[in-house]
Amino acid sequence: MLIQNDPADVRYQRKESDFGKAFESLINGKRPVEADKVRRSKADLFEVSNFSGMTLMNSRNESEDIKKTVTDITGLLDKTEMFIARHPVGVSSRMQKVIEKSSIQQTKDVLTIGINGMGGIGKTTIAKAIYNQIGRDFEARSFLQDIGKTWQQDNGNVSLQQRLLEDIFGATRIDIANIDSGKQILKDKLRGKRVFIVLDDVNDLDQLDALCGSGEWCGSGSIVIITTRNNDLLRVCKHTFSVEKMNEAESLELFSWHAFKQAHPKQDFVKLSKDVVEYSNGLPLALQVLGSHLFGRGMVEWESALDRLKSIPPKKVKEKLQISYDSLSDYPEKKIFPDIACFFIGMDRNEVIQILNSCGGLHAETGISVLIERNLVTVDKNNVLGMHDLLQKDGESNNS
Repeated sequence: MLIQNDPADVRYQRKESDFGKAFESLINGKRPVEADKVRRSKADLFEVSNFSGMTLMNSRNESEDIKKTVTDITGLLDKTEMFIARHPVGVSSRMQKVIEKSSIQQTKDVLTIGINGMGGIGKTTIAKAIYNQIGRDFEARSFLQDIGKTWQQDNGNVSLQQRLLEDIFGATRIDIANIDSGKQILKDKLRGKRVFIVLDDVNDLDQLDALCGSGEWCGSGSIVIITTRNNDLLRVCKHTFSVEKMNEAESLELFSWHAFKQAHPKQDFVKLSKDVVEYSNGLPLALQVLGSHLFGRGMVEWESALDRLKSIPPKKVKEKLQISYDSLSDYPEKKIFPDIACFFIGMDRNEVIQILNSCGGLHAETGISVLIERNLVTVDKNNVLGMHDLLQKDGESNNS
């Protein structure tokens, strides 16, 4: 049976009320509470009593009221935040750009937002910042990270569906037999619920369809954010954002935090730091890895390390970039990518297609289009092919 109390009973700790009797029993029990703790407790109770609540005096279904109360309190206690970065340089401005340009906080329809860019550019970090900033404004939220990698694991697709259900519906356990039954359960459960979902590192449309029906299963006012290296997936999104490389000032600051534990380089290392920043070409991952690698090293070690880094990307950066390469079809994209990295950067796209096709059976036009979609190759307004310096080094090593 629920104990019934007027909010004023709690506010003033009235001794004659059920609550007052219980409170007095607690503070005057076998181990009396210290006087200052009692004062603090009374002050906290006074503050809490001012919160709006749900009246149960005339409740006809006590069981349902309890369930609703537990659900509401669980939502209020949800303090789960995503770790952004130790030094989130440039993250806030990019996050605000996505929020403002997509009118996230004014939407009444289901809004799908695509954040794209090459590996290590900061897509996931920006999505985490948005999740922390506005995720609490929704009935429920979920952040599914590394979807492309998890999807390839045994039963990975069903485990992702399960995680999404558990995030959205709390402790409720819903067993999923297979991916198709998971689709139906999610479709039924998400309908009518205003949710905020982040699907991180999506590389196939099937993943979007299996998890949220590409957003169509969610209730009015819901938001689905996807991060991807595959530009082809952006066609299902209402708004798309390509993550910009860091500018020189941002790059130098981020690098300095990792290399010197401060926002700017030490005086004797300014020139070398700028050289590293130029080599990293605005890629946050590279700046973090290189800065950490050079922390605490002397001038001679810096010069030696920089010479090596110019020829071979450091292991952690290379592993991150390798993901994009491994996601390519064996033919023709994996054949074309290292060729472009070694021989064709800075050349006209149509000319490169002709040269590659003359080698026989490469289907270069299709292959280059895929590389552009995956953010492995860029094409400027003059139709000239380009590639991030670190990707070029990676491509050259795959051609050796």
